[in-house]
Amino acid sequence: MAEQPARKAPRATEAHVVRTERLTPHMVRIVLGGPGLDGFDAGAFTDHYVKLLFAPEGVSYPEPFDMEGIREAFPREQWPTTRTYTVRAWDADLHELTLDFVVHGDEGLAGPWAARARVGDTVRFLGPGGGYAPDPAADWHLLAGDESALPAIAAALERMPAGTRVHAFVEVEDAADEQEFATATGVEVTWLHRSGRPVGETVVEAVRALDFPAGDVHAFVHGEAGFVKELRRLLRMERQVPRERLSISGYWRLGKTDEGWRAIKRDWNERVEREQEHQQAA
Repeated sequence: MAEQPARKAPRATEAHVVRTERLTPHMVRIVLGGPGLDGFDAGAFTDHYVKLLFAPEGVSYPEPFDMEGIREAFPREQWPTTRTYTVRAWDADLHELTLDFVVHGDEGLAGPWAARARVGDTVRFLGPGGGYAPDPAADWHLLAGDESALPAIAAALERMPAGTRVHAFVEVEDAADEQEFATATGVEVTWLHRSGRPVGETVVEAVRALDFPAGDVHAFVHGEAGFVKELRRLLRMERQVPRERLSISGYWRLGKTDEGWRAIKRDWNERVEREQEHQQAA
């Protein structure tokens, strides 16, 4: 068998912070700009995402920043750490990229960075990726998630044309974490307040209690993996939503670091899918 060539490291985009805004007690908005965004493009999907690159503490890289060179010159434990964030908005005319960050004090890596970010700070990222946008041909849409899914849900809601039938459920801690965003007439979001309850519990209850409209549904369900698993079972098995009409994934997992979750995410999702297919066939 011929030896496979080594995968080339992806090219990183460099941008600078041009504005910051505290949207709610637990969400910070960072707007990025700069000439490094020339050639960047996002817009086909409402769940576009980028992977931010953070150097481990005490590590610095030579300029110009080069992922291929870093992987050749530095041990793996000194490679940049990645954190994935949804593109909240991309303004192609102004070359401005908007990202929203969930912030819980000093918890995590990207959240504290966003809370401390100042105009002029440099950030590098990979991407964009993505795969979902609301299908205008669907009879109705279901959107459900926690704070981590809010940027993608908001982007999807803003793309819905007037008159579109939408049931959107977003769980946040309390009313102070609700947001306002522009949507077409008749398109609204139902805010669910966790108020100390286990994450995702109110989302599962709301979707389970929903009187499902007739017709073709296009669904987007993302957030903590535990409740996403429950909703996957509900939608695929009980409601018989076809797999191709469902964008569903655990963005994070309670009790797991980001690295820990990414290490098992693919196998975990595949195992859940097999279990549910087996139950459905039984």
